[in-house]
Amino acid sequence: MSQTSEFDAPETPVGPSLKKRSTKQKAFAVLAAGLVLGVGATVTLAVWNDSEWVVGGTAGAGGDPGTPGVGTSTFEVQQNTSSPFAADGWTDEETNPGGSLVFTAGALTLTPGDSIYAPVSLSTTDGSVAAPSVRLSGAVDATNIPTEDADGLLADALQLRVVVATGARDAAPATCSDASFGLGATFVVGSATTTAALDTAGATVDALAADSGNQLNYCFEISLPGDAPDTLQGRTVAPAWQFVSSSELI
Repeated sequence: MSQTSEFDAPETPVGPSLKKRSTKQKAFAVLAAGLVLGVGATVTLAVWNDSEWVVGGTAGAGGDPGTPGVGTSTFEVQQNTSSPFAADGWTDEETNPGGSLVFTAGALTLTPGDSIYAPVSLSTTDGSVAAPSVRLSGAVDATNIPTEDADGLLADALQLRVVVATGARDAAPATCSDASFGLGATFVVGSATTTAALDTAGATVDALAADSGNQLNYCFEISLPGDAPDTLQGRTVAPAWQFVSSSELI
């Protein structure tokens, strides 16, 4: 027979609600522990990596260097003022005063009614793109060439004509003379019957082929009118002309 002491506390039964609270408390404790452990920890993710390159060119192989695939063209026009024409006379003269025109005899001793003539040929160089636009600008004073022409009276009086003909590269053009200015000529300045001032720009747009494919042969005529006054005696001028070439038709 069991006896119950007055000092013994009776056992309290555990109900379902108390068990649920105990389970939740354990879950929160585990979660809290996990959060504490996560502070300061680094998580490393393992991934695969790959990359692909492309080049604007051709890659080398077997130790050979590659080749570029992007670049620019070359554009270069040269002149030849030799007279008589010489195939080795091509030069670059890109600043004023430029290459010297070789005039016929008497260029420095003009008298009223006289005319003088000088040729110049243009061509592209090997490897150059074409020049579909070649224009002659009007004459200006040459740089660093002293002259004697007070008030520009002689420069204003002199008259100009220019013709052009297309020929093969390095082929000697026809002699630049009065005969060059007939009715069948292509006039850049003036005409078969008229002349113009020295500063008159060319009226034509001429074309050069690529890679030295042809040459433009120009013939300049400068004349002193027959009614030139005595005040023009003893004067000198040095007119300079610019040919403006472009790789596009403008």
